[in-house]
Amino acid sequence: MKTKNLPLLERDSIKALKRLLDTLEKGFGDLPSFKRAKMPSPATERVLVEAAKRLRDNFPYFHPLYAGQMLKPPHPAARLAYALAMWINPNNHALDGGRASSAMEKEAVAQIAAMVGWKSHLGHLTGGGTMANLEALWIGGRVNPGKTILASDQAHYTHRRITGVLGLPFESVATDHRGRISLESLESRLKRGGVGTVVATVGTTATGAVDPLPEILALRERYGFRLHADAAYGGYFVLAGNLAPDTSKSFERLSEADSIVIDPHKHGLQPYGCGCIIFRDPGVGKFYKHDSPYTYFSSNELHLGEISLECSRAGASAVALWATQRLLPLRRKGAFSRMLEASRSAALALHRKMHSGGLFITSTPPELDILVWIPAAGTVSESSSLSRSVFDRAAKHNLHLALAELPTKFFDLAGAGIMRDSETVTALRSVLMKPEHRDWVDEIWRILEISANKESRGKVKQSKQSGRTN
Repeated sequence: MKTKNLPLLERDSIKALKRLLDTLEKGFGDLPSFKRAKMPSPATERVLVEAAKRLRDNFPYFHPLYAGQMLKPPHPAARLAYALAMWINPNNHALDGGRASSAMEKEAVAQIAAMVGWKSHLGHLTGGGTMANLEALWIGGRVNPGKTILASDQAHYTHRRITGVLGLPFESVATDHRGRISLESLESRLKRGGVGTVVATVGTTATGAVDPLPEILALRERYGFRLHADAAYGGYFVLAGNLAPDTSKSFERLSEADSIVIDPHKHGLQPYGCGCIIFRDPGVGKFYKHDSPYTYFSSNELHLGEISLECSRAGASAVALWATQRLLPLRRKGAFSRMLEASRSAALALHRKMHSGGLFITSTPPELDILVWIPAAGTVSESSSLSRSVFDRAAKHNLHLALAELPTKFFDLAGAGIMRDSETVTALRSVLMKPEHRDWVDEIWRILEISANKESRGKVKQSKQSGRTN
């Protein structure tokens, strides 16, 4: 899969940036010039060269052989738009800190709201998914003060942390063998009362599982809680046309949540940090109301700082998101949705290879583009050890994966002849979120076969000959 004579880091956009700066500068032609220090100075360049060398100590997150964490390279349009805005460095708090970028943020967020089916909404960008979820749960606490917030035990750990910051009670709900919230456990807890908000995760961090929204919404009808959808990772898949039927049904009901978090810096092709919180009912804006006569005096229009907990926020993030969505509209059967479908196709293709390869035991087929698996072995402990070994060997072949400690119920141990000597297993995890991953599945599989080498096969054979079963 190697391409000769092509640099890994794209450089053509640098030429485009110079032309864009000329266009921007024409808008300030009436201003008198002033003397500035020459840039970059020799000292500045020396420091930046040092920084460039330090940055080599990173994984190649942009490369298809990086499949470890949720790291997707920003689109060139997003990089350019962000860099262009940084020559002004707008602050999307008050309008006089970023008039144009605030308008672009409102337009971009409205497009995300329309993507999930909302014609009216209240929302804005945040520094990331953690802050976006904090605002959603803060509103939940204001609507239902003192009541408990529930999320599955596979929900992101920040929900427990956030509720601690907010001083709200939090409880975890068990998951089923697919990593989705257990409806039986959820209803059992709801029957005891005192629940204000249920968090449905639309794409868990570990496995990409999507909580069953139709059934959760049916429970809401009976028990009257507020529903927050943490779709930080999976939200954009509402546009994908190749999801499994039961997953599609959940996305079809996403618009019925009370609040939704989506992270443009994940599948939205944006630089870090760029999260988004949207509320179905614009009336929740009353909870944000505050006075700031020294900030909001320049206009009677809505200042974004009036509907957000964060104050100073990067206007450049809004410019980058606006430009990307202008180039790649958020619509079904468009270029952007095809990227999502390519990522899911890659995960399904790798799952098929693992399912028939004999070296690994997979969990259920991936709902989005995250895949988890464990090496075949005699016991869970041995499988965990082999996972760490494969992880290290794959990295030596430039395939960078992740490890996840998961409940053993996610895997069919009995069918694989693996004895359960632990309740959790160290699994290998790939996040195939780059469209290019679809063309690299064969290479990824080749490296995995090499990494699960003869020594690993020997351990498996020896363990099974010892007669141990689940």
